[in-house]
Amino acid sequence: MGLAFGPLLLLLGYTGAVLVVQGVAIYLAAIMPTLGPDAPPPRATPRVSAVVAARNEEADLGACLDSLLAQEYPDLEIIVVDGGSTDGTREIVRARGSRVRLLEEPPLPAGWVGKNWACANGARAATGELLLFTDADVRYHPRALVATLGWMEREEADAVTLAPRVETDGFWERVVLPFYTQMVLTYFRAPRMNRPGSRAALLNGQYWLVRRRVYEALGGHASVRGYVLEDIQLARELRERGARLRIAWAPDLLSTRMYRDRREMFEGILKNIHGTRFSALRQVGFLAGLLLFFVVPLALLPAGLLAGSLPLVVAGAVLYISLFGKHIGFALGVRERGAYGALFPLAAGFYLVAVSTSLVRGLAGRPLRWKGRNYPLEPT
Repeated sequence: MGLAFGPLLLLLGYTGAVLVVQGVAIYLAAIMPTLGPDAPPPRATPRVSAVVAARNEEADLGACLDSLLAQEYPDLEIIVVDGGSTDGTREIVRARGSRVRLLEEPPLPAGWVGKNWACANGARAATGELLLFTDADVRYHPRALVATLGWMEREEADAVTLAPRVETDGFWERVVLPFYTQMVLTYFRAPRMNRPGSRAALLNGQYWLVRRRVYEALGGHASVRGYVLEDIQLARELRERGARLRIAWAPDLLSTRMYRDRREMFEGILKNIHGTRFSALRQVGFLAGLLLFFVVPLALLPAGLLAGSLPLVVAGAVLYISLFGKHIGFALGVRERGAYGALFPLAAGFYLVAVSTSLVRGLAGRPLRWKGRNYPLEPT
């Protein structure tokens, strides 16, 4: 059974749109530069101050600090700002002796997000010409900082950021996180940030390096004090001021275990969906996009088989091959097993639940909770 001209035209247009959306992610991944340990070192070696904001990080902080201490860079200052930890975080820092400086975060002022307050205090105490803001769950190759500084110098950049390899342990992490990485890559058009004149802006809060004069001219973390997604807002403000930003994929220089279990991953993705700036319209648009580009395409082939419609069967088969092939390839690209990429419908479903939960919580005015602290939502 065929289709009338009008429905056939709509089917062709829809199929093309889905293919374009999938193709954009492939294109962006293809143009993302890769930085590795064999990258040339910098000619100059100014002092770098690494600032680690820590709140109940005893499970990760030791390995993070040891890999920072092992850096093949001659002038690295390491500052850990503790945000009222109730576990063994402080003891882990003290065990490293004078090589790591421990700062006790002052009481959190009204209107500040905890991480931003910690980073602001760390930057204020730092003595480096360059500031490295990094998370406690990141591990570093000994040449991570050397490679980053050399690349920053060659690019004449004001701020650079790296995307680490994401370690996964557990079914849901392996299914969801490659899909999550793809969403971030596509939404922020990340590698286009490296092009002159581009308006794309992204800093990865897990690891970003900035020239102190540029950071201070912006107003530092005080300029984004109330943002949970402070790295995104800082990138946008730096871009508005004409700063030169660069991003690279660095799986051999950095690795991170973002979440420890499915519940933590769910709450982390909720935090990243809208931060404290809630927009119901944006959330509805996000839901529609997930459905139209990742769920509905999977219904065309079975619908065509049931209806005996050749155009639907052909369109559905093309989309099945494209979507499954793309997600398997993407999983392999981020060093995950391809079989988990083939389970992307589960990842899309996970995201649908997360975005729906975000929408319900936002409409109810529930505050965002992260790291044991509540932050009120601000409608946008």
